[in-house]
Amino acid sequence: MPLIPEEPQIHESVPGPRAVPAPGRTTPTPRPVPGPRPAPRPGPAAQRGPVPAPSRPAAAQPAASGPQIQLIPASGQGALDAADEAVDLLLDTGRAPGEILVLTTGDPHPWAAHELSFGETSYWAQHDARDDVFYAAADADRAGSRPVVVVAVNGGEDDAVTRALPAAMARAGALLIVCGDPQRVNALISAGV
Repeated sequence: MPLIPEEPQIHESVPGPRAVPAPGRTTPTPRPVPGPRPAPRPGPAAQRGPVPAPSRPAAAQPAASGPQIQLIPASGQGALDAADEAVDLLLDTGRAPGEILVLTTGDPHPWAAHELSFGETSYWAQHDARDDVFYAAADADRAGSRPVVVVAVNGGEDDAVTRALPAAMARAGALLIVCGDPQRVNALISAGV
């Protein structure tokens, strides 16, 4: 269908609103790899029979022992922006919103603070519905697992962050993205694991 002359065209070469690094960030967020995808749902293709898997030597394909882990460098002030950018990219690459959990180690994400203003019952009902990206504090015991967990290391005491990282890894089914100061994150992982 041709464009009507009054409709503006958006060209892919035109930079979007995130072309400039967020305040507190010196460089744009590295683009996270979308991570492994779950198996396709059964449907008409499944009724035709199994598709043979490509043959690979067993020794060349070691079994995965946990989620893929990515570190996105960001200052403490820029960690929330980096996490939001990672979520945007995950959604743009086909991840369903209900597959993503975002955890914060310092101040709550603005979405979480807003939703909690309506009460905890409503807030946690959204978590349990698994319809959308969910934002919670890293120490929220009630936050369950999701295929993708994004952690914004946006503050918090070192011992709390040290506990939060392994807990986030346990919640992540396929991909864990940590947004924060690489030196702090690596030092805390080394000290806590």
